[in-house]
Amino acid sequence: MPSTRAVLDTNVWVSALLWTGAPHRLIRLAESDDLELVISPAVVEEVSDAFARPKFAARIATLHTSVGELVESLLSIVEILPEPQVEAVIPEDPDDDRILACAWAADAHWIVSGDNHLLSLKTYRGIRIVSPRQFLNAWARRAQ
Repeated sequence: MPSTRAVLDTNVWVSALLWTGAPHRLIRLAESDDLELVISPAVVEEVSDAFARPKFAARIATLHTSVGELVESLLSIVEILPEPQVEAVIPEDPDDDRILACAWAADAHWIVSGDNHLLSLKTYRGIRIVSPRQFLNAWARRAQ
């Protein structure tokens, strides 16, 4: 069976690497199954900037890690694409367009996000856009 390719939104990466729960289980799938996570350099930078926000400092300290180590762990489980061309799709939040462009360039099957701008689209050029929980539910059905 061919691998499933997914692009995670910044909010999912932050949740996945700082806490347990549905987003974190996506990382476990990528480490042990046929889920391929794909990212672009701009999204790596956005995730790194998010980790550097003061509101995450205490959590990062509690985990005895650093922003650099978190980014290294992310980079160890993803395929990095060349920066794709971004078209304007979501005028309310142009940063979300980077996620769409990455998924399209990656020939991804899924975009996993907690962002309402993305989730409200439901699909983009045939790519399903779902929450982490929705993705895990679909993954579980696939395995049956």
